[in-house]
Amino acid sequence: MNGFPHLTVLTLTPLAGAALVAGIAASRPGLARTVGLLFSLLTLGLVLGAAAAFDTASGGMQLVERHDWVPTLGVHYFVGVDGLGMVMVLLTALLVPMAQAVAWPVTDRVPLFHALMLALQAGLLGTFTALNFFHWFIFWELSLIPAFFLIKLWGGPGRSPAATQFFLYTMGGSVTLLLAFLALFRATGSMDFLELARMAQDGELTARVAEHLTWGTIPVERVMGWLFLGTLLAFAVKVPLVPFHTWLPGAYAEAPSAVTMLLTGVMSKMGVYGLLRLVLPIFPEQLRVWQTPLLVLAVLTVVGGAAATLAQRDLKRLLAYSSINHLGYCLLAVFVVVAGGGAEATSAHRVAALSGAVLQMFNHGLTAATLFAFVAFFERRCGERRGLDQFGGLRQVAPVWAGLMGVAVFSSVGLPGLNGFVGEFLVFKGAFGLAPWAAAVSGLGLLLTAVALVRLLRRVFLGPLPEEHRGFKDLTAAERWTVGPAVGLMLLLGIVPQALVMWFNPTILRWAEGLP
Repeated sequence: MNGFPHLTVLTLTPLAGAALVAGIAASRPGLARTVGLLFSLLTLGLVLGAAAAFDTASGGMQLVERHDWVPTLGVHYFVGVDGLGMVMVLLTALLVPMAQAVAWPVTDRVPLFHALMLALQAGLLGTFTALNFFHWFIFWELSLIPAFFLIKLWGGPGRSPAATQFFLYTMGGSVTLLLAFLALFRATGSMDFLELARMAQDGELTARVAEHLTWGTIPVERVMGWLFLGTLLAFAVKVPLVPFHTWLPGAYAEAPSAVTMLLTGVMSKMGVYGLLRLVLPIFPEQLRVWQTPLLVLAVLTVVGGAAATLAQRDLKRLLAYSSINHLGYCLLAVFVVVAGGGAEATSAHRVAALSGAVLQMFNHGLTAATLFAFVAFFERRCGERRGLDQFGGLRQVAPVWAGLMGVAVFSSVGLPGLNGFVGEFLVFKGAFGLAPWAAAVSGLGLLLTAVALVRLLRRVFLGPLPEEHRGFKDLTAAERWTVGPAVGLMLLLGIVPQALVMWFNPTILRWAEGLP
């Protein structure tokens, strides 16, 4: 460990806050809200401090801390961030205070609610910084527990089945992931992600699996395929990849909107992060073998998610399916980078696709969380009324709301000049050079999603104003301060995307060079 332990402190801070908030009496909800928000803002400050110590010109791991934990079992406390990790830590630190501000009106068991939000933040930060599987898996599972209870205890009428389905799907993927990595540890004696990636690049991983994990006439390629699929399943569920997506609409629709902000804004990115951090560097050859069926599933995720978005009439379900569509672009980018071709052209397309995937992760997280914040504001005023046909003409009485939400919607559409455009453009730039058929078919998803989201704006804000909404209130000052910075960031990153790209571009270049 060199210098100040940035990553340890920023991970433990929300855990300490969760313990403190949980001890506040239920009769003092205002104090619980304030302390919870202050701890999330303190964590944001610590992340900004870590960012200041981060060298954007380096593509390797930084802010590394490593200590022996159980060395005989290959367990080390090993944390660090590269460009990908830094971007995801920053996204988490930005969205949690925003979600807590949106959840300010929660009145039921307020200390427990905000304690679980902080515990969820700690799980997310640990997942994006841990580099040893044992340590990383603890945080991977830690994020699941508070999310389950936040849905189960504060969700809508269908919260119980939604929370149960969310838990079972995610836990099922975690089991296969754990079994795969236990097998890798038996073969290699290591649980460190960087060491396993090095072994895979040198061909040592396959040799060790052949020595320790093959039986009879079973070829090593088949065993490696099983390990790959076991690892892939956990992340396919988390993103999610069709057909492992059926838990998502119910969970997003029934969870409190502040919790949905974190489910779509950060938790879904854990799946893409796992693909980039574990699957791509450790199983590149297996990913190449399975590329065609995986690309088909990614295209189905993009187009099917867009078509389902077009069929929705409930605001939360519409945005839930839109999230499936947008995350499908990340999957498309990850699955195309193992395609072959001319060396120089292939490298350039890989860099574009991977850069687009990371940009899409951050930009979608920011935009989707903001849109669900607006849904929370609708729920404050209209209760459970979330149908597209239950509104209309609200621009007349809520012009600021219409303007700010319009920016977020057009960002989600991918309008040039807003942050959503840049990531999608790079994904398709890379995909067209590596797998033209997949990119061409996925382009249909762009059109369908645009139609669905523009229809949302038209149904909610344009047309005649129903008499029952004549008293509809525009955004309050607190609500404007809650979503305003996020909308401003959408505009900034649409015009100056290099403000974010500079953090991860050296990391992407290193990955592209290391791919076979």
